[in-house]
Amino acid sequence: MAEGAALHVEVVSADHVVWSGEATLVVARTVEGDIGIMANHSPMFSVMVPNGVEIVSTDGERIVVAVDGGFVSVAGGRVSILSEYATLASELSLPDAEKRLQRAASAWSDADESDEDARKEFERAEAEVKAARKAS
Repeated sequence: MAEGAALHVEVVSADHVVWSGEATLVVARTVEGDIGIMANHSPMFSVMVPNGVEIVSTDGERIVVAVDGGFVSVAGGRVSILSEYATLASELSLPDAEKRLQRAASAWSDADESDEDARKEFERAEAEVKAARKAS
């Protein structure tokens, strides 16, 4: 790989670094749509929606991370994915994630519209399902 052809990527949740390393490609879903980030990408800052962020490491490994929204920042060959909740899809089971999504959808439909906890739980469960599907 040519010098300068890699990005330094960090995926950070509220309480820890979920993944950190060198990558050739990052794909994240923002409020404006999917964005692919490669080396020499223009600086940017965008709001993400709940989904699975895809990372292709410099050794070709494909990493998928479930995020419940947050921010993606690109500057100086660095990509920062910042989300209150983030987990590696490799740590998820699709059947378990689908069950959690069903429970969260039911709880949210039974909750008051202003119930932020129910909304967040639904968005996290939805992101886990999307990430688990992308990873499989």
